[in-house]
Amino acid sequence: MALDDPHPRPTPDDTPARPDRPGSGSRPETDAGLDFGSERLPCGRPLARVWEQARAPATAAIDPHTTGCAFCREAIEGLAALDRATRALRAEDRPDDHSLADRIISAVRAETRLGAMLLLDDPDRNRRIAESTAAKVLRRAADSIPGARAASCRLSPVQEGDTWHTVSMTIAAALDDPLPQLAEEVRGAVLGAAHHMLGLAVAAVDLTINAVLEPPAPAVDDNP
Repeated sequence: MALDDPHPRPTPDDTPARPDRPGSGSRPETDAGLDFGSERLPCGRPLARVWEQARAPATAAIDPHTTGCAFCREAIEGLAALDRATRALRAEDRPDDHSLADRIISAVRAETRLGAMLLLDDPDRNRRIAESTAAKVLRRAADSIPGARAASCRLSPVQEGDTWHTVSMTIAAALDDPLPQLAEEVRGAVLGAAHHMLGLAVAAVDLTINAVLEPPAPAVDDNP
């Protein structure tokens, strides 16, 4: 199962399809692919575009959006791992479809360390995000507050199968401002990122301050 999109979608910088691509009249090199339809990542990038970049890592490396987007990078890593895991499993034997799917999922999660899959605040309850991806976004939101640096971030459902989650985060904090004020600013940034960037419902943000950020050393003037 290689990273071959059976329905490639043209983009402004696309080049004409090569003869060995599906739909060009010749048989693809591998026997499987995924049809993403119009599905998009939380950043708005079509998943089919990310699929193409996973097949050609060189194009991802020069794409400014991909290099700066945690969602796209996580998706590319997962798709590449899926391809490697599938090839390895098919080389071993020819298990039934259900067994193969279970083994692929286990192999991909082990390789990419996706962690738990969290339900997004979606009425249909059919959209999820990896905990590792959500944690990266929330840590970056905490880091945007002057005087705060996120160390760790864990997310867990309030109840099993619930779309509401609790965020547990440890931070290092500067002592320039009162800690309660800093904590409230961090909570606000985390809640805003969870809601507006991820579509993740967060019931509470539990903060633990486990280190003190030292003020930066004053610049030394080499000139007398």
